[in-house]
Amino acid sequence: MTTLNISGVPEHFNLPWHLCIDNGEFETQNINLQWTDVPEGTGKLCQMLRSGETDIAVILTEGIVKDIVAGNPSKIVQVYVESPLLWGIHVSAKSKYQTIADLQNTKVAISRLGSGSQLMAYVNAHQQGWKTETLSFEIVNTIDGAVEALTNGTADYFMWEHFMTKPLVDKNIFRNLGDCLTPWPCFVIAVRDEVLQNHPEQIKALLQIINQTTSEFKEIPSIDKTLASKYHQKIEDIQQWLSLTEWSQKPLQAEVLNNVQNQLHELALIDKKGTFAEIVKTV
Repeated sequence: MTTLNISGVPEHFNLPWHLCIDNGEFETQNINLQWTDVPEGTGKLCQMLRSGETDIAVILTEGIVKDIVAGNPSKIVQVYVESPLLWGIHVSAKSKYQTIADLQNTKVAISRLGSGSQLMAYVNAHQQGWKTETLSFEIVNTIDGAVEALTNGTADYFMWEHFMTKPLVDKNIFRNLGDCLTPWPCFVIAVRDEVLQNHPEQIKALLQIINQTTSEFKEIPSIDKTLASKYHQKIEDIQQWLSLTEWSQKPLQAEVLNNVQNQLHELALIDKKGTFAEIVKTV
């Protein structure tokens, strides 16, 4: 039995992994897959891949591309969620800001440097026509930290996945001023180079198992009720999220990688571009 450590955010996108683990599907291929929830998100996941604390990460595309270019010894083996991520742009319910335009030159709460919440703040600023070099950040680690920062006024707005943040909007803790879509597939599966070298067959088997589950995920009876209960969501919000979300069973394409790198480079978030072979490996 080969033990592999996998990590990802504690969000509805990753329920397919938990179903496969609970059903013992990886064990049938002699894989002991150990899942770790990482509420801090992509910046922390990149750090865990670098340190060897995790072998595999289900991670935001733009975050892992940026970190591999910066020297993370890992490869993207597959797209996990093909659809873009809907990033909600949130302020405190009591905030004076009423529109996204009002947020120019204010402070952004981010989970950590290099996180999706930081990178998408740049993407949003660029889309709004703001000067991205003047963006100001407050590191809050988790969504709970963001609640505290926005409530106390140490930060002004926070970008996080729309539906996972919706309960805070419903409770009148946050207000949603609008959304920002990622211009690419949102989640990929990344594996440390050492693990790819030592366990290629196990990684291949693991992908076959998760791909079978994601391809059938929406047809699971009452999956909307299961998701709503597990992730504390309203059933109508989960149904809307399911209608917008498409999982993938395919490798990352060169044109998608080029789009990600071109935008990161244009925003001065990377100072060089990596080759396809340096970033992607098909198993």
